[in-house]
Amino acid sequence: MSPDTTRPGRMTADEARLRLERERDTRLAELQAAAKGGWAADDHVLVVQKETVKRVLEEIEAAFRRLEEGSYGVCPGCGAVIPVERLEILPYARCCVPCGRRAA
Repeated sequence: MSPDTTRPGRMTADEARLRLERERDTRLAELQAAAKGGWAADDHVLVVQKETVKRVLEEIEAAFRRLEEGSYGVCPGCGAVIPVERLEILPYARCCVPCGRRAA
């Protein structure tokens, strides 16, 4: 089920794509800044931060795939529509909050 404009409380595919592109651009800028800033490979905190940014980029790319497949905005755990408020905050959210808590 893809986001559309016919159902209240749903994010359109264009809105979702725009939010995902902004998130991706932000994360890529973070990685570029890290490379230019010369993050030390042996600084554990910086290495972990860099790995986290890369993981988020993978989540963003997965969200783009869900958008193309038509499953964006639908929780795979319970089948419920992920609230638009959650997707506005975390556009690459994979699942609803209750299912995310159960998975953690």
